[in-house]
Amino acid sequence: MRRYGLIGKSLKHTFSPSYFAKKFVDEHIADASYGIFELSDISDIKEVFNQSPAGLNVTIPYKEAVLPYMDYLSDAARGIGAVNTILFQENNIIGHNTDVSGFTKSLLQHLDHETGSQSALILGSGGASKAVQFAFKQLDIPYHVVSRSKGEYKYEDLSSQIFDQNTIIVNTTPLGMYPNIDGCPAIPIQFLSAHHLVFDLVYNPPKTKLLLQAEQKGATIVNGYDMLVYQAEESWYAWNHSKEFM
Repeated sequence: MRRYGLIGKSLKHTFSPSYFAKKFVDEHIADASYGIFELSDISDIKEVFNQSPAGLNVTIPYKEAVLPYMDYLSDAARGIGAVNTILFQENNIIGHNTDVSGFTKSLLQHLDHETGSQSALILGSGGASKAVQFAFKQLDIPYHVVSRSKGEYKYEDLSSQIFDQNTIIVNTTPLGMYPNIDGCPAIPIQFLSAHHLVFDLVYNPPKTKLLLQAEQKGATIVNGYDMLVYQAEESWYAWNHSKEFM
C-alpha cells in the first residue's frame, strides 16, 4: 500500500484526505491511501519519514520550515523558497512546490485581460505568499506585499489611492479559515469596488469573511478550492514521476 499524506499543525478540517479518497475511488486506485500528520514541531517530520511514505504534502506553518530537511529542491521550490510537496526518489528527499501552478491556473480563469495593466496586493509574507509572488513574476504582474512586519506596506498604510492602483487582492494568510471564521485581514474594505478581484487562498469556508465583504462591494471573488485541486493533481503527478524533479 502506497501511503501519502499531509503535514501541518492543525489539520482536522482539511479537505485533502477526502479529495484524495474520492480520487482513488473514482480512478480505481486500490493500492494508495492518504492521511494526515499533525506535527507540534517541524523536527517531528523525521518520524514521518521513518514511516516510508510514498509522497507528502506540506501546509502552513511548515512550508518554509521544512526546507532544511530536504536533500534536494526542485527548480520551483528553490525559486519560491517554500515546499508544499515532498517526493522520495532513490533514498533522496526532494522538496517541490505545486502551489504556484495551482494559483496561476485558478487566477487566469478570473483575470480580466481587457482591463489593461494590473497590479496586485498580496496579504501575508509566508510560504504561500512566496508562491503567489513567484506566480506574479512569471505573469509579469507587479505586486506589493502587505504584512504586519515584512511587507512593502503595513495594513495601516493602505489607502484609497493604493487600492485604486492595485486591482488584484490576494489573501495568503489563514485568517478566516474554519473554525475561526470571524478572522479577516485588516484591510480597509470600504476601498474595494467592482474593479477589484479578491482571491482568498482559504477554501473552508467557501466564502470567508473577507470574500463576503468584498462581494458586498461588488468585487469579483475567488476562493482557494480550484487552486487546491490543481496543486493536488500536480502533486500526484510529481509523486508518480519523481525522476523528472531530480
